[in-house]
Amino acid sequence: MHDVVIVGAGPVGLLLACELGLAGCSVLVLEKESEQGSPWRTQPLGMRGLFGFSIGAFYRRGLLDAIVDASSFPDGRDVRPQPDGPSPPRAVGHFAGMVLDPANVDMADLPFRLPSPSPDFTMISLQAVESLLSERAAELGVDIRHGVTVDAVEQDEDRVVVSAGEAGFEARWGVGCDGGRSAVRRLAGFDFDGTDPEFTGYTVVGTLADPAKLRPGFNLTPTGMYIRMAGDGHIAMLDFDGGAFDRSRQPTRDHLQTVLRRVSGTDVTLNDVRLASTFTDRAKQATTYRQGRVLLAGDAAHIHSPLGGQGLNTGIGDAVNLGWKLAATVRGHAPDGLLDTYSQERHPIGAQVLDWSRAQVSIMRPDRHAQAIQGVVRDLLGTRDGTTYVFEKVSGSSVRYDLGSAHPLVGRNAPNFRFDDGTCLGELMRDGLGVILDFSADGRLSGPAAAWRSRLCHVAGAPADDLGLGAVLVRPDGTVAWADDHDFSADEFERAASRWFGRP
Repeated sequence: MHDVVIVGAGPVGLLLACELGLAGCSVLVLEKESEQGSPWRTQPLGMRGLFGFSIGAFYRRGLLDAIVDASSFPDGRDVRPQPDGPSPPRAVGHFAGMVLDPANVDMADLPFRLPSPSPDFTMISLQAVESLLSERAAELGVDIRHGVTVDAVEQDEDRVVVSAGEAGFEARWGVGCDGGRSAVRRLAGFDFDGTDPEFTGYTVVGTLADPAKLRPGFNLTPTGMYIRMAGDGHIAMLDFDGGAFDRSRQPTRDHLQTVLRRVSGTDVTLNDVRLASTFTDRAKQATTYRQGRVLLAGDAAHIHSPLGGQGLNTGIGDAVNLGWKLAATVRGHAPDGLLDTYSQERHPIGAQVLDWSRAQVSIMRPDRHAQAIQGVVRDLLGTRDGTTYVFEKVSGSSVRYDLGSAHPLVGRNAPNFRFDDGTCLGELMRDGLGVILDFSADGRLSGPAAAWRSRLCHVAGAPADDLGLGAVLVRPDGTVAWADDHDFSADEFERAASRWFGRP
């Protein structure tokens, strides 16, 4: 019997498997697709944006170089940040089809920011992410099986049984990372609530007879939106039909051309279609991410439109938050209630992402009221404050878990503190342990930290910039669990460490 069975070998399931494998857990991953390499996961259709919060998660596990090497921008830009930051991000993205200027981001306004080799944004294919995570998972002893379609999920007080035909797979815990149409979510009885769609979206790869009639990039129009990617025949469009066409039938060339002409306001001709799919802005979320011994992560826990590119990034946040907590539970040293904090922390983040998606849809509607609001929002987004606000939201800079502390750093992603020998915090976290940063002159945490040496890495010394802090406790997911100024006491640290890492 495995410790954990994960259903779904996409980026979220594989990253979770790596986190668990790193902690010494026995992990089985089941994937219904027989092999990788679908055109929907390669360039151009499989390209996704990774923002700073997500890239930082890979950096902390020693995968930054692999992510950067696999990244691909159409203009060939270098995604690595300048060594002496802070510098403006390479891209901000868009809000409701309105593209923002990264030069407008006020880096000085971002909280607790220190220079890092991890970029703020990059583009990468799903296949590239899955390939590097599959390789890392195999190195960690994770068992990945393709071509397995799950048709039953049962659990009792001690185990979960995931079945596929006559085959049954037992584990102490089960996690559904199997996408928006999650079988695990349905079979385990999770409630899935939200809002119905307002548009059908189309992703098309084909050729145009007269491509000059379509402006490149994002184009928000009075009847919808279209996106023309430069040079690769990739077009996306949104048609506000209430989601009526999605999943109803296969889109033909004639239908796609009709929609493209309507939303673009041109008589453009679509010569041929090589690939086409549909999607909607349906926005739903599991009411809880845990039912007994079964948990959900990624699109299995929440679905929404792809506006703003938050789906993959939100799923990565789920995986790194859940991984260390489930591992501690499996290994028997988790404090009471630790696993429940996964849903408590990540559910509000998922709800915010769904509302972020809904807000964009609401001002893209083809009616005069929405377009009037759109004009106001466009003016606000053109300001420095407006662009910075959006960047904070999409990059993950604004993510802060409520951990019950008034300290402004607690609950946030930890800054990348750098020490005299050149070592950075991100590099200290590759083994998946939490980290104690003791900046005090007397190294007062050396004694107490020794009690948690199997779960916490203790580092003493003054960093290049301590941000006015005396000590910081960082969870394995990169979240600051406790921080205090130079007058802190060892007792305060011990209470915080016991809360998150159990008894020494």
